[in-house]
Amino acid sequence: MKFYLQQHQFYCGVDLHANTLHACVLNSSGEKLLHKNFQCQDTAVFLEQLQPFRNDLIVACESTFNWYWFADFLEDHQLPFLLGHALYMKAIHGGKTKSDPIDSEKIARILRGGTFPVAFAYPRQDRATRDLMRRRTFLVRRRAEALGHVQLVHLQHNHTKPTNIKYKANRIGVGESLPHPHAKLIVDVDMRLIEAYDLQIARLEAELTQSAKKDHPQTFYRLQTIPGIGPVLALTLMHEIYSIDRFPKVGDFLSYSRLVKGSHTSAGKNYGSPNSKIGNAHLRWAFGEAVSLFKRQSSEATLYCQRMEKKHGKGRAMNMLAVKLGRAVYYMLRRNEAFDIKRMWNLSESTPSIEPAATN
Repeated sequence: MKFYLQQHQFYCGVDLHANTLHACVLNSSGEKLLHKNFQCQDTAVFLEQLQPFRNDLIVACESTFNWYWFADFLEDHQLPFLLGHALYMKAIHGGKTKSDPIDSEKIARILRGGTFPVAFAYPRQDRATRDLMRRRTFLVRRRAEALGHVQLVHLQHNHTKPTNIKYKANRIGVGESLPHPHAKLIVDVDMRLIEAYDLQIARLEAELTQSAKKDHPQTFYRLQTIPGIGPVLALTLMHEIYSIDRFPKVGDFLSYSRLVKGSHTSAGKNYGSPNSKIGNAHLRWAFGEAVSLFKRQSSEATLYCQRMEKKHGKGRAMNMLAVKLGRAVYYMLRRNEAFDIKRMWNLSESTPSIEPAATN
């Protein structure tokens, strides 16, 4: 968790909603100078009210669904902005009474007190590209749901489920054997949705790949030097990480990627590892997919997992391999180098190749 510790003359906490924002301005002594509700469309009025405090003002709000425009608006008017980590800002949710004025004042007071948890405000010039990549992931999951539903309908009527219908060549005649016309219509609707998803997913992938080759060709290439990581996973990692320089230590990167767990201890007692969802879910998914593919293509990774499975079980072994892969990604991006399998496993040039154990 990172706190904002810089001192200012004025602190503005904003409770941001879809149509309104409630602002509270405190001075360095903690006195309220402004406590007022504004319409989001009346940005000129909001800016006018902040005018007396612009000399040394910092503005902060919690990370909500619509913070993009607010951050851009403040940047356009040369006002410094901080984005608060929603899961860490539990202080504003405590208390017997909760309202917009109370929340905005609490945000201003934790900002003034040096306990404001800072989240990364993704730069505006690349924000839409990252969201486009996330939209592609959303469409892929909806496509998978439609594919699964086609199989479900066949099983409901005790018919053999179609296989490999993710490929167009295997979709001919799917659903025609079902007895009820409405069941056939359900499958037909699903198949049409799948075709539409295929078209849009291909369209997004082409645009994202072209953009990556134009704007970040070296990073896009380096990530694909890792065995098992192709264009889609490379795009996900690249856009979710943005810049590896924002992680001072490898532990910060692993924590942000949800590859390591936290711990709660008190008086020598361990109370488990809650708050496991703090971090980037998209990075965790990408590493989860990458580690399975990496294991298939790397004999060293296969042997490592076999050793760890005997000690910790399969799930723990895969997570340990994901941590090692996360470390490798961090350092290769830090050093602007391609992936080196020997460096990851500390192998010398004279070390013989490790073959995976034979399976029956």
